[in-house]
Amino acid sequence: MKQRSFLSILCFILLAFGVASVSAQTCIENRKYFTPNGTYDSNRRLILSSLPNNTASQDGFYYGSIGEEQDRVYALGMCIPRSTPSDCFNCIKGAAGWLIQDCVNQTDAYYWALDPTLCLVRYSNISFSGSAAFWEIEPQYLVLNTATIASDLTDFKNIWEDLTSRTITAASAARSTPSSSDNHYRVDFANLTKFQNIYALMQCTPDISSDECNNCLQRGVLEYQSCCGNNTGGYVMRPICFFRWQLFTFSKAFHNITLATPPKPPMNVPRPPSVGHGANTTDNDSRGVSAGIVVVITVPAVVIVLILVVLGFFICWRRKSLQRTEFESDSDVSTTNSLQYEFKTIEAATNKFSKSNKLGEGRFGEVYKGKFSNGTEVAVKRLSKVSGQDTKKFRNEAVLNDETTTAGNLVTYAWRLWRNGSQLKLLDSSIGRNYQSNEVTRCIHIALLCVQENPEDRPKLSTIVSMLTSNTISVPAPGIPGFFPQSRRELDPLSEGLESG
Repeated sequence: MKQRSFLSILCFILLAFGVASVSAQTCIENRKYFTPNGTYDSNRRLILSSLPNNTASQDGFYYGSIGEEQDRVYALGMCIPRSTPSDCFNCIKGAAGWLIQDCVNQTDAYYWALDPTLCLVRYSNISFSGSAAFWEIEPQYLVLNTATIASDLTDFKNIWEDLTSRTITAASAARSTPSSSDNHYRVDFANLTKFQNIYALMQCTPDISSDECNNCLQRGVLEYQSCCGNNTGGYVMRPICFFRWQLFTFSKAFHNITLATPPKPPMNVPRPPSVGHGANTTDNDSRGVSAGIVVVITVPAVVIVLILVVLGFFICWRRKSLQRTEFESDSDVSTTNSLQYEFKTIEAATNKFSKSNKLGEGRFGEVYKGKFSNGTEVAVKRLSKVSGQDTKKFRNEAVLNDETTTAGNLVTYAWRLWRNGSQLKLLDSSIGRNYQSNEVTRCIHIALLCVQENPEDRPKLSTIVSMLTSNTISVPAPGIPGFFPQSRRELDPLSEGLESG
């Protein structure tokens, strides 16, 4: 039961985000490799550590190098225009850290980070400023939303193609500031329905030509369209260009974008009545009055219907609540997950509430150690003779313990399996071997991060998406979950070992 519940939670996380990775390679494998902890690696770490401050302080774009000859490292940092220095700094810092951890010996690597804003970090052992060679175009990283478009596909494709086409044109146009991140950048949107917009962002590095930028973005759009044209969003990244679209705003890039007001319909200029057309004039006037009446009647009617629906839901909920209250008796303890046993079963398990099995005593009664015929050990609290009010409190305590125990033991169980290296025991045995152990382990790893005691240690939603969709992103080790009982935390040697380490 615990295994199925935990696996269901993991499946819910994956389905809720609805994202799948098609390619996730940013550590380039077709070039030279360096020796870890050597001179090149030291220069790489040094220039990447200074990249966040240099990029944030120089209008969101920085390109430089460090070292000599074969140990020389070239690096680039770029944030989207008008991102705050703080967001730019944190984005570059995070992307640089990922590259250092994941690209352990590759001399060439790049990464477009999505949070807290959009930014690019890249390094290489050769100068790449102003370069749009084959290597700059072919390596690509494509991520898509697995959900598909529900509206009319023909209309959607026409709107989507028009949006991407004009965004490419605007992004690839040369600006007067070639060394700024504002060069070769564009965000735009289009109305898909009355209540839904499509948002697009495109950016190239500012050091390439307009034609090179146009070519790179065109490739990204065509690749996405050919594989994922019916999906609800995604992005394509290359070393010199980036393209993303969604049905929602993202990367703090659309703060200054306002919805365009639709053009007003042309006013009908009344024509002077003529002989033989009196009936037409009357029809026009009556149609105008009818439209006004429809609006006046429809709006209050919709409001009234909504109020009635809300009242209906409230009355039904109240009635069910009252029915549950009337159904429960003073001796009844019921939850959706609780198990109930006959008194003789409990009596046998505790050896007729033998004093030798007594564990302690609380306000509502004595607690005994029990053992069922199948070997399951339980703790049994026997209610003493108390008032009806105390009986109700005892029942509430039992319900609360059942609910918190279900959530906290489940997490504690998962944590212990993880620390013992046997996390795959969480899987339902009916699945058999139809799974990839590394993917399951990564999902459990991420799930444990989401239940950390300190909210600051829990990853953001955007980070979770990146973790689930890219194997190149390192995932920090989880600490003790927030549901881990304090008393067990103090006694658990596994938790002590983790905290002392």
